[in-house]
Amino acid sequence: MAYDLSFARDVYKNSEMGHWIKMCKQCGVCAGSCPLGPHWEFSPRQLFQMVRAGKKEEVLKSHSMWMCTSCYNCIVRCPRGLPITHIVHGLARYASVKGYADPDQVTNRFATRIFWTNIVSTGRVGEAMLTMRLYFVDGIAAGIKQGLEMKDSALGMLKAKRLNPIPLRGKIKGYAGFQAMLTKAQELEEKRESGV
Repeated sequence: MAYDLSFARDVYKNSEMGHWIKMCKQCGVCAGSCPLGPHWEFSPRQLFQMVRAGKKEEVLKSHSMWMCTSCYNCIVRCPRGLPITHIVHGLARYASVKGYADPDQVTNRFATRIFWTNIVSTGRVGEAMLTMRLYFVDGIAAGIKQGLEMKDSALGMLKAKRLNPIPLRGKIKGYAGFQAMLTKAQELEEKRESGV
């Protein structure tokens, strides 16, 4: 059977920053850096290798690229400086454009929509509220179970002053400017999509 590079070539050309996939050296730092790493079906490293191997159906039907919350840990730690977050979001968009994914359905189920809603409402990430919403996606029982499993981590973060226990915080200073920036970004994206 001939090795088919057509899928990889199409991704390199037609997904945001897809050409960077060729530079991945498969070290796995991205997977180890991701706070949601254990929940990914395939890590970014695995997705990139699957693209190279021509595994179109497996990549585009996977929910993995919809798991990214844009925390940028992977980008900061990548030894090659790959824009991993952008590549993963590009793959998600590519899957949607190709008819393999419904972004509203997938992002409502996973952390991306929760993260976005959290930051847009106040202009900042409220860690406690973000975590609670994420834990309770699958219902009350699942949320309580997940919370109990993560209690030691939460206590450690509280002690290190890395977690604000107050879930509701006010809006950032200059929130109106933040909203204006988001509105302008949306307008530019709509123009880009329509080819204007």
